[in-house]
Amino acid sequence: MNAHKIKQDICEIGRRLYNKGFAAANDGNITVRISENEVLCTPTMHSKGFLKTEDICTMDMTGKQTSGIKKRSSEALLHLEIYKKRADIKSVVHCHPPHATAFAIAREPIPQCVLPEVEVFLGDVPITRYETPGGKAFAETILPFVDKTNVIILANHGTVSYGLDVEQAFWWTEILDAYCRMLMLARQLGNVSYFTENEERELLTLKQNWGWSDPRNTEEYKNCDVCANDIFRNSWKESGVQRRAFPAPPPMPASSQVEQAVSQSMAGIAPVLKSTSSSSVDGMAGIDQEQLIKLITAQVMKQLQG
Repeated sequence: MNAHKIKQDICEIGRRLYNKGFAAANDGNITVRISENEVLCTPTMHSKGFLKTEDICTMDMTGKQTSGIKKRSSEALLHLEIYKKRADIKSVVHCHPPHATAFAIAREPIPQCVLPEVEVFLGDVPITRYETPGGKAFAETILPFVDKTNVIILANHGTVSYGLDVEQAFWWTEILDAYCRMLMLARQLGNVSYFTENEERELLTLKQNWGWSDPRNTEEYKNCDVCANDIFRNSWKESGVQRRAFPAPPPMPASSQVEQAVSQSMAGIAPVLKSTSSSSVDGMAGIDQEQLIKLITAQVMKQLQG
């Protein structure tokens, strides 16, 4: 690899981060893996908007600095965990884009099924649990998510994205922050409209045809609610993530699954109705309408989840 050219690319992406307000003062860090055991890294306490090629240092895969006149970033361990988990990744960008970081602070899950570009290029975006930045515990917060996405929100901190080169790694953060800004604006207008299930599955098929992987296209998730943040929802409790600002999208599992769940649910409710009276009509009358709705809803959800 031409290490000098890659250092120039790092400096260019650093300027973009700074000019877009993604990295104030000395915020953020950028790395590029240039060999099996060598990683170029931006220096600590240095503005990303004013980097020079001689500022970029080199470290090995343990985090030990092997060359450079300035000390490496203190958050380099986060980058190394990604490289260890994903052999295909060659560059990692960490920064604090304001709109995406607002979701990190609120711990609000990123809504899915809203914008085509986001569904194709990003997919579901997880939020980690919080750890003090810089150490091994902080670096390990991203491990449950690294192989299922190329961009992660760090709770109360910022974002980290990664790709085949430094420009692609930056793109994912740029797309995410633009999307988060659009969501906030739409929320202020009073409504966020979601895709139908067919519209979303068309996008996922398009994504697959273009060679982009998405867990929602795998066997594991094929029967899940395609727009309900199924991929990372099990991590929400540990991370303190909860829907507060944005409503959940309308449920949209496969039609056959819904039909089967409703059929099984009604079969489960029938004995309850029968026990209240000898006739089905009298049985219906013997149950409060609100109770009946709750009973049916509980049965349907039980069938869908079980």
